[in-house]
Amino acid sequence: MTDHTLTSNPQSIPHSIWPADDLRRAEKAAAQSLGLSLYTLMQRAGEAAFKLARAAYPSTRHWIVLCGHGNNGGDGYEVARLAQAAGIQVTLLAIASDKPLPEEAQAAREAWHAAGGEIYPEDADWPQDADLIIDGLLGTGLQSAPRENVANLIVRANAFPAPVVALDIPSGLNAQTGTTPGAVIQAAHTITFIALKPGLLTGKARDVVGHLHHDALGLEPWLATQHTNIHRFDASQLGQWFTPRRPTSHKGDHGRLVVIGGDHGTAGAIRMTGEAALRAGAGLVRVLTRAENVAPIITARPELMVHELTPQTLDEALEWADVVVIGPGLGQAEWGKQALRKIDNFRKPTLWDADALNLLAINPDKRHNRVITPHPGEAARLLNCRVADIENDRLLSAQRLVKRYGGAVVLKGAGTVVADEQGAIGIIDAGNAGMASGGMGDVLSGIIGALLGQALSPYDAACAGCIAHGAAADELAARYGTRGMLATDLFSTLRRVVNPDVIDVNHD
Repeated sequence: MTDHTLTSNPQSIPHSIWPADDLRRAEKAAAQSLGLSLYTLMQRAGEAAFKLARAAYPSTRHWIVLCGHGNNGGDGYEVARLAQAAGIQVTLLAIASDKPLPEEAQAAREAWHAAGGEIYPEDADWPQDADLIIDGLLGTGLQSAPRENVANLIVRANAFPAPVVALDIPSGLNAQTGTTPGAVIQAAHTITFIALKPGLLTGKARDVVGHLHHDALGLEPWLATQHTNIHRFDASQLGQWFTPRRPTSHKGDHGRLVVIGGDHGTAGAIRMTGEAALRAGAGLVRVLTRAENVAPIITARPELMVHELTPQTLDEALEWADVVVIGPGLGQAEWGKQALRKIDNFRKPTLWDADALNLLAINPDKRHNRVITPHPGEAARLLNCRVADIENDRLLSAQRLVKRYGGAVVLKGAGTVVADEQGAIGIIDAGNAGMASGGMGDVLSGIIGALLGQALSPYDAACAGCIAHGAAADELAARYGTRGMLATDLFSTLRRVVNPDVIDVNHD
């Protein structure tokens, strides 16, 4: 067997992501440039997947291999051949079709036959002693719900008491958008080939991909010469933004931040934003809120400077500030609207969240030095569409938001997408289900606002802030689990996350 570098540690998965359509077209060019046939790449894919399955499930003895009528099925034939040669019993079921197989998939099928392998029809009985399933049904070309016969196999695989290893992508998952238009494989492991696809990291991906692995199939020299504007960001990159501070730095060097919000009954939102900004390294944070909130917020966090929001205090704060964050707990009444109108004349960086976004949807404008941080519901209001339209293509939705509103956009969710006006797109590979609780967005706003005040560009501040936010939650989840995680719990780990040069990863 040839020696490929198989990556399964999340921090060793590539940071470049390729649009699915571009990658399908590029595969031939890459192979030709290196003097490789497409069948050679298929053999390498089969080998990489076999090695992963063998390593992940060394005690398994009977594999079911499900092969579709395309190159993903060809990868399945290669896995089956290698498994059988290793003494594993293999039951291979193939989808029937009147169309001929692609040339390289046909070669793989013939190699399976030549090795004495049998091919069972798609409706054949499944052996009850099978202890592993290899999913080679559908590849990255999926655009609609799987056909009924394929869907039936997917449903059966999900119900069968054996784990599934998916080849390239779980069958039924859209490689570009991460949507699942119909039945989809619930994989325990997915090994993707050549390059990452966006749909493996956003949308419904986290529900179905399982542990993600990657093998470039020896195409690394060619991939290194190519450019893509989509990138995966994870906690391993925090050091590029959170560099050690100069010993002689002072609080004025790290940003003067004003946070505005906390209408009646929502003091907690603006307090969390302010404290998050401090924990993310802001030098000075001034909170403008309702008079009734001043004493409770100061009592809870005396390092915050808290004032009643009035026309005078707002004018003074805007004169003083390097950055403004507005929206958490702002409300949509006249009190919040007046504050937002004042921001129209502020030319330094701003972040708009929550009710500031709902008001922006009513009176849209475009700004180049603003970060907006909508969740899918807010994004739908900003684009005057349905939430389903946002979730059907999260990358495209983020790009549409940037085109309409400018600056940088953070489209929140599992696999948060960050986009800017220069065409850069980031997918945040951090965070967990514990973050599905109130106040998490308020904390994120404070973190990103603090990074804007520390002279990061809107896009970099958004990416770094999202990673820090997710990484802080991931540390908590590793220690305590996801259920019951509170937004303020993140403060205990956020401080360590934003100091990556001193983080001890083995900390209890």
